[in-house]
Amino acid sequence: MSKISAVELTQKLIRRQSYSGKEKGVSEELTKFFEENGFDDVHVDKYGNTIGHIKGNRPGPKVVFDGHMDTVPVTDESEWKYPPFEAEIHDGKIYGRGSSDMKGALASMAVAASNFKEKTKGDFAGEIFIAGVVHEECFEGVAAREVSAYTNPDYAIIGEASNCNVKIGQRGRAEIKVEVLGKPAHSANPEKGINAVYKMCKVIEAIKTLRPTHHDRLGDGILELVDIKSSPYPGASVVPEKCIATYDRRLLVNETKESVLAPINELLEKLMKEDSELKVRAYYTEAEEKCFTGETIGGERFFPGWIFDEDEAWVKKVVAKLKDKGQNPEITQYNFCTNGSHYAGEAKIKTLGIGPSRENLAHTVNEYIEVSELEKVVDSYEAVMEALLL
Repeated sequence: MSKISAVELTQKLIRRQSYSGKEKGVSEELTKFFEENGFDDVHVDKYGNTIGHIKGNRPGPKVVFDGHMDTVPVTDESEWKYPPFEAEIHDGKIYGRGSSDMKGALASMAVAASNFKEKTKGDFAGEIFIAGVVHEECFEGVAAREVSAYTNPDYAIIGEASNCNVKIGQRGRAEIKVEVLGKPAHSANPEKGINAVYKMCKVIEAIKTLRPTHHDRLGDGILELVDIKSSPYPGASVVPEKCIATYDRRLLVNETKESVLAPINELLEKLMKEDSELKVRAYYTEAEEKCFTGETIGGERFFPGWIFDEDEAWVKKVVAKLKDKGQNPEITQYNFCTNGSHYAGEAKIKTLGIGPSRENLAHTVNEYIEVSELEKVVDSYEAVMEALLL
């Protein structure tokens, strides 16, 4: 057995650049680790999700540890203090793209599972799956659907950064398009057309009057304008015939595709009754990307929110085991969207998050992860395995 530390594996993963759709190198590194460190089998699915499996000698619950392999791009390497794909260690920190979001967590999950099998000699009830997931930065939860279909888990552990605190929920995310159709005309004779941008301005002002939904723990269901584009663009000497505004909608628990669009559609219907020239509709953005396997992944950008009660027996059991290991985790929720949108939000699988590092280091120039956080979170993941499988 070729034993390497979480630090060493994190460095190996960082050195394999893995923008969304280009995760093959990380998949290869994970596969090599799984094959050399006591995993029973490895499965790479149609999207490229790479899943290592350890089976206990007795039947019991299945636990998926989820960490995405993809990262956001580096826009300008010259801005970095240290090279973003060299994984250099300085002052107790590993620098590099994906170090914090979230190759450090993924490496720690794999090492913890190997350690757990070695310490227990496989004498536990249940199964462990370490899932390196693709395309999370594009579609939170979409590739994870394939993971849960393959593993059928009872529990999912998300490794997004939490300072090793326990996260029991998150707001979800949707991307909504509001599209206005006008009538083209030469801009020298604008009265012969219908300017879609002018119409959109009134629509935007009306949407601002909508009251957000609210959850006592997760906060408001935010609806924020993030982009607006007219067509044709650039619009030289032409009255724009189309205008599309993009809204970021932060989702709360139990919100559905229908319930989220309902108040917007009701408002748009009212506006069209008041203005016979207005033609407007709202819909969810659809997108697709190519996976490194050649498969296409995509769908509507609607990723549900979720939350569990901190008094649930399984949550308390995990927290108690973490405390046994000398940790004192705060129980809270993520401020951003994760693959938990599928596991908990869609599939209703018992889900919590524990990850090394701080949330605000994700996607930053000079991204890093502290070596001490990696060492701590390996203990955290072993504690989860002990709580749920022993």
